[in-house]
Amino acid sequence: MSQPIRLMRGFATVGSWTLLSRVLGFVRDVLIAGFLGAGPVAEAFLIAFSLPNMFRRFFAEGAFNMAFVPMFSKKLEAGEGAKEFAEDAFAGLGTILIVFTLLATIFMPYLVLAMASGFVADERFELAVLFGRIAFPYILFISLAALLSGVLNASGRFIAAAAAPVLLNILFIAALSGAWWLGLDLGRTLAWTVPVAGLAQLWLVWTAAARAGYRLVPKRPQMTPEMKRLAIIAAPAALAGGVVQVNLLVGRQVASYFDGAVAWLNYADRLYQLPLGVVAIAIGVVLLPDLSRKLQNGDAAGGQEAFNRAGELALALTVPCAVALMVIPTPLISVLFERGQFGPDDSAATAVAVAVYGLGLPAFVLQKVFQPLFFAREDTKRPFYFALVALVVNAVIAIGLAPVVGYIAAALGTTLAGWAMGGLLWIYARRFGTAAEFDTRFRRSVPRIILASVLMGGVLYLLYLVLGGMFGMAGWRYLGLAVLLVAGGLSYALIGQALGAFRLRDIRAALRR
Repeated sequence: MSQPIRLMRGFATVGSWTLLSRVLGFVRDVLIAGFLGAGPVAEAFLIAFSLPNMFRRFFAEGAFNMAFVPMFSKKLEAGEGAKEFAEDAFAGLGTILIVFTLLATIFMPYLVLAMASGFVADERFELAVLFGRIAFPYILFISLAALLSGVLNASGRFIAAAAAPVLLNILFIAALSGAWWLGLDLGRTLAWTVPVAGLAQLWLVWTAAARAGYRLVPKRPQMTPEMKRLAIIAAPAALAGGVVQVNLLVGRQVASYFDGAVAWLNYADRLYQLPLGVVAIAIGVVLLPDLSRKLQNGDAAGGQEAFNRAGELALALTVPCAVALMVIPTPLISVLFERGQFGPDDSAATAVAVAVYGLGLPAFVLQKVFQPLFFAREDTKRPFYFALVALVVNAVIAIGLAPVVGYIAAALGTTLAGWAMGGLLWIYARRFGTAAEFDTRFRRSVPRIILASVLMGGVLYLLYLVLGGMFGMAGWRYLGLAVLLVAGGLSYALIGQALGAFRLRDIRAALRR
């Protein structure tokens, strides 16, 4: 029922599907920006949609899965009732979420108040409450889908789980386009699409899991010894997840007091989430079960190899993206989003946030590399303590600087909190022995990756100065951005190869294995 995990091929599989999902997510956000701009309906929907997504990371992809996947992987490796454990977890999580969804629907005004108190006495508040009640059942479907995805990933099957988010964006694009064509209410259409998309994703991964031998069906939950252990391990991770969500709340609260800032930060977030999602999700999905299996077998050398190659790949892909986000944020935003209700002022405000988020991109990805070292050992307490430190950093910067620098304080807080969390994970992970040590290849490659990225940034900056006039002409700006991206990618590949930061031949060979 399980198959070997091929690390690089797994990264490529998950990364490719995630890239497709993120590209379609861009199309979705471009449509929302074009039809709704940064107006009240757009901001109300974005807050409403963020509510189930916030708790989804808390329940499913965060606390629950970080505890569930290592336990399931070890049971799978040892042949000790993995399916029965998954069935009990499925029933327990489903029961909790049904109750939670009902309570959240009743108390939705208070949830919106907690997310965006700046909406009070404003039309955005009532709209956000309405959209939130429609969209919130998404958390039930997507959280159960996340658990099934964990089962598939731990079994070495990555395609269905990685492809599921593509459905969400396809349905959004179709619904939004259809509503505009038919003259329907765009806000309500978007809200109703959310739970429908969640149900579609659940159906896809449930079908794939059933075919893989894990046909999980609803049953009466029971507190077995394994479920008690799961709850004990998940509790600190849940608290850590809660701290992370408080960080998001702080940012949105600050943004809600500046007209348009919720939308600006959301569109900026979408742009930097493209490389972050593709790399970080791929690494988190593949590395955690792989490390769990290796540590179960006492393979410290294999764990070190997996950890180092994941970190090397993460930096090789994200450092140049971070540099590009900091060097050319304005053409990226203006070409991707500036149309319809989204004007030049919106582009300028969003571009500043993109540059700030770009500075934190490597930190967010490195967190996904270091965290599996803790979770594979069922250590969920330390990440919680580190998350508390990051929370303090974020709150002090976001709230303290808001009167001085405005909405951008939220982005600064997020970025610096990300570096604080990443630094603490790195410092403590060194105590885990061989599996957490950087090998010679990693120490040699990282400085060269950074140098190649900086030189690529210089190429991008000079080229943008030359092509700057093209971005003021509607018909030519797309060509200008394409030239920048192609030139940046080629220059990084050539410079990185020349410096020995990576070898394209080795990457191709690893993907074939």
